[in-house]
Amino acid sequence: MTRKAVGGAGASPTKHDTTHDTRHGTRHDTRHPRHNALLAAIIALIVAVSAAIYVGAAAGDGSGGGSRDNLVGSRSPRNPADRASSGTWVGTWSASPVGAEPGTETAGLADRSVRNVVHTSAGGTSARITLSNLYGQSPLTITHASIAVAAGDDTAAAAPGTMRRLTFNGSTTAVVPPGRQLMSDAVRIAVPHDSDVLVTTYSPSATGPVTYHPRAHQISYAGQGDLAEDVTGAAYTEEVEYWRYLTAVDVLSNEANGTVVAFGDSLTDGVGSSRGANSRWPDLLSDRLREAVEDGEDAPRYSVVNQGIGGNQVLANGSGRPAENQSGIDRFDRDVLSRTNVKAVIIDLGVNDILRNPGRADPDAILDGLRNLVQQAHARGLKVIGATLMPFGGLRSYSAERESVRQAVNAGIRAGDVFDAVVDFDEAVRDPYDPRKFHPDYDSGDHLHPSDEGYERMAEEFNLNDLKGGAPARL
Repeated sequence: MTRKAVGGAGASPTKHDTTHDTRHGTRHDTRHPRHNALLAAIIALIVAVSAAIYVGAAAGDGSGGGSRDNLVGSRSPRNPADRASSGTWVGTWSASPVGAEPGTETAGLADRSVRNVVHTSAGGTSARITLSNLYGQSPLTITHASIAVAAGDDTAAAAPGTMRRLTFNGSTTAVVPPGRQLMSDAVRIAVPHDSDVLVTTYSPSATGPVTYHPRAHQISYAGQGDLAEDVTGAAYTEEVEYWRYLTAVDVLSNEANGTVVAFGDSLTDGVGSSRGANSRWPDLLSDRLREAVEDGEDAPRYSVVNQGIGGNQVLANGSGRPAENQSGIDRFDRDVLSRTNVKAVIIDLGVNDILRNPGRADPDAILDGLRNLVQQAHARGLKVIGATLMPFGGLRSYSAERESVRQAVNAGIRAGDVFDAVVDFDEAVRDPYDPRKFHPDYDSGDHLHPSDEGYERMAEEFNLNDLKGGAPARL
């Protein structure tokens, strides 16, 4: 599998249909001139209506219809050139806001530029971003923002000719109220699939708590002053392993016509995988889908975005207001239903409900919580694939009681009355000689999170046909 592409490398060439029907040759029209005039008028009307519909569709946001109550500003691309582009808006990258970055409670990141490095799923011809101030206590003011393709791996430098300035509702300045998020206007940029993209924001004033996603397994950067359109990356002297403010990148794509959301905890977020390798199972599933299409298989043309949060539970929130590390039930609308053009969701949650419960967790409560997520997805017409819970034998907090709860939850999932389809992660990675534990080749070493090989095995376990279709019809 190709893991990274630099600049334009790795992007699939656009395929043009060059087939022409020449069976009938040239034909002369011998109809009455009045009939020809009427026909010409009808055709002109059809063309005008079709053009209006086409422009409206190209300018739309491609949303799957999820709630955007906390979104401020324009949701439709304002760039006139973008409205004339063809393709479908899909999510190419995303990350869930988790909490407020420690140490930023007062000054935030005043007079600093933040250059987030993110890895794409699908390629496209235009892009837009979403910024979050969910955990802020004052308005977040961004006076300069940009997007570019990275010049290579593990770098803050931009590939030549790819730097683009971003605007928000036509302005280079964006103000995101506390607790809200903001989508940028669309900008023309060739974004390759399976590549690193640089998204930079500059804030001149104190912002207070910074909304962030820790444990990104990807190095991002920061530097003093306004460096938003700095191409060399040399002034970005700070390296961090988390994403700040940025929660989504969408592209106008001819490669994908929908988005799959991977929704889970640290096992989806990629804990245990190699930094900068993009070897989380959602990354590898994205590769499988694209390669299957390129090989001519009848596979869905979907991008894959990652909404995993380390430590996340189905039922319980973290502390704070708003709660940090919100429960799966509480964040499902924001992190799944509100993503762009969602077609299906994969849910891998429940292990932390077992491990973080001081007493004996209730398997029926966990299963009911998973059914709640499925009901939310079905209400929007989304198909839901659910994962069995992987083993944690050897973990310090392992106990026979917790293992019995895991087995009970997995039995409920395998029974087929929770999800529309099941991917059996447990069976894929467990040790056949001791099913309470990971297979040694798939264990990162902590007996809870997979290694790179383990994540690859998880991605291989999917039946790609399970991603097709929508929610089952209600009887």
